[in-house]
Amino acid sequence: MRHLKAHRKLGRPTEHRISLLRNLATSLVNSREDRIVTTLPKAKELRPFIEKAITLSRRAASLEGNGAEVAGVHLRRQAAAYFHAGNFRHATTTRRGQVPPPRTAGVAALKRLFDELGERFKDRPGGYTRIIKMGRRAGDGAELAIIELVDNTREKQAQAAAKKRPAKGSSKKKSADTEAAETKDSE
Repeated sequence: MRHLKAHRKLGRPTEHRISLLRNLATSLVNSREDRIVTTLPKAKELRPFIEKAITLSRRAASLEGNGAEVAGVHLRRQAAAYFHAGNFRHATTTRRGQVPPPRTAGVAALKRLFDELGERFKDRPGGYTRIIKMGRRAGDGAELAIIELVDNTREKQAQAAAKKRPAKGSSKKKSADTEAAETKDSE
């Protein structure tokens, strides 16, 4: 029996599972739309994984005082464990006249996490992601889900557009009704 076994194994050995979660986290942070499509169990496993990394960036964004820079570096290094961050043997692979290899996607994710997302979620105490179920995949019937970061630009634009749009009932209709009620009250 699997009593008190907290996480899903996702049908993979430990190293593969951790690598999968790191890749999904990197893809989510680097995506332009702040969302990725994956299977539901993977999304449910990714949620606490990525939220811990975002919490580290949030803490770094709110640091103040003497040791803020040192503590920020420490938090950045802790968050680097959640991504495939860094080019291994970077110094030994480049020779004179050769172009150095581009930085990995994990390095870009770490940079975006601390520069942009830490500030965005600075005042939010938790719940940085949302999982939306999409239904079943045609090929193998796996349940698909969208995992996205909340408070993204698309969401803010939709809220602004909803505020600009008038309410369902037109203002003319409401003003005519209120005028009729006022005339009845005055009689």
